Amino acid sequence: MSQGNDTATHEDGRQEHIGGPAEGFEVMLITGMSGAGRSHAAHSIEDMGWYVVDNMPPQLMVPMVDMMTASKSGVHKLAAVIDVRSRDYFTDLSAMLSHLDDLGVKTRILFLDADDEVLIKRFEAVRRPHPLQRNGRLIDGIREEREMLENLEERADIVIDTSHLSIHQLSTKLYNALMGSGPTTVSVHIFSFGFKYGIPIDADFVADVRFLPNPYWVPQLRELNGRDEPVSDYVLRSEGAAEFLDAYEKAIGIAVNGYAQEDKHYVTIAIGCTGGQHRSVAMSEALAERLRAHGLNVSVSARELDRRQS
Repeated sequence: MSQGNDTATHEDGRQEHIGGPAEGFEVMLITGMSGAGRSHAAHSIEDMGWYVVDNMPPQLMVPMVDMMTASKSGVHKLAAVIDVRSRDYFTDLSAMLSHLDDLGVKTRILFLDADDEVLIKRFEAVRRPHPLQRNGRLIDGIREEREMLENLEERADIVIDTSHLSIHQLSTKLYNALMGSGPTTVSVHIFSFGFKYGIPIDADFVADVRFLPNPYWVPQLRELNGRDEPVSDYVLRSEGAAEFLDAYEKAIGIAVNGYAQEDKHYVTIAIGCTGGQHRSVAMSEALAERLRAHGLNVSVSARELDRRQS
């Protein structure tokens, strides 16, 4: 069996795709009816870690993928909002999808739709004409676009009717379709801080662990911090530490479940002690470990420690 760059040729002449230079790269095409929520969908998909480009001509997609894979940018998910307003665009789109498949790129099409009556109300609410309306009626532009997109909708991997969805409900549907449902779609960031340096204003939750014994007053622990095992052991074995973590873990779990349903996918938790060196650091790391055990994506930082090291 001889091999080329993208195919393997068997002795009987059969050719098998073996993966192109962009193997592992993903492309999401966001398209559908004007007024059905393409822009809101793009924002949600961007929040999921995709690199989003708005109104990209299909013929530029392959060069964009080539550039991103060649530069080793670390971006492996590209989403493009495609506004198919002419039959020529649709022809270019078909050729582009075929080319991406040859490169080994995984492609998906997200198609957003809505009832004609809903689209009319949305255009009237923003007082803007339909892109294909020209000098005719609004409904004429909608019907022309729907006819143009009929074949594309049939090829779509995900079709969402937004007629009766709020922007938050649309985002939740997208998370369900692309990442699954439930609290695991919520990313949690926990950071420790010192109250004497100011209370953070960007936290959803602020916890005060100054009720725990302060390692600062233990000479052999004073120059260490909460990431060091002796300090961590001292803090976590203190009276009330485990009970606090049990209660806080439960409270955060309840909140995260609710956030996932309400289209809030990023939660910031601040845990403070006096100087932000010992107790808050140890408790942040311990809480993070507990939340990760529930399948949550949790990151941790230490405001005061990071400030000292920078």
